Amino acid sequence: MQGKWVRIEALSVEHAEDLYRNTEDDAEMWRWVLTKFPIPHSVADMRDLIVRMLDQKEGGKREPWAVIDLRSNQCVGSSSFSEIMPEFGDIEIGSTFYGAVARRTGINTETKLLLMTEAFENRGYERVQIRADNLNTRSRIAIERIGATFEGTLRSHMIRRDGSRRDTVVYSVIRSEWPEVKARLESFLNR
Repeated sequence: MQGKWVRIEALSVEHAEDLYRNTEDDAEMWRWVLTKFPIPHSVADMRDLIVRMLDQKEGGKREPWAVIDLRSNQCVGSSSFSEIMPEFGDIEIGSTFYGAVARRTGINTETKLLLMTEAFENRGYERVQIRADNLNTRSRIAIERIGATFEGTLRSHMIRRDGSRRDTVVYSVIRSEWPEVKARLESFLNR
């Protein structure tokens, strides 16, 4: 999948060096994402994280993607399809993280556009879900900005890295909303 800003391709261990270089020591980012996995502190750790994510792919739990910045041709982040339930027409976009180099650019917007296009138009899903920690204001604003609908809060749903209980906010876009959301994302990218 490719747009103006990014190319999305299957995540592999070959992305580890770029991904580590572009996300290392970003404590604020790692506070919120992939909390079931250790924070990578080296390229080797990043390879291990990618292998763990790929292991989940083998079990049908996750489809991890590398987000390649077309300007630098480097992997600057990752996002995944998860909670993959084709029998119900339901899929989640999550475990999304980007290094600081990708923030406040069109990278996240275009990544969501490409992944939602894949989900709705190529795979025929009815609903795309996006979740976030209720305290992760940056993610919540980004999700709401794209036009996803707030569905509710799963109380005391998960455990954060610091051991505290997390409430999870749930948003979604359904097929009938997709044309409007797609147009919105495209308009952001055309600015």
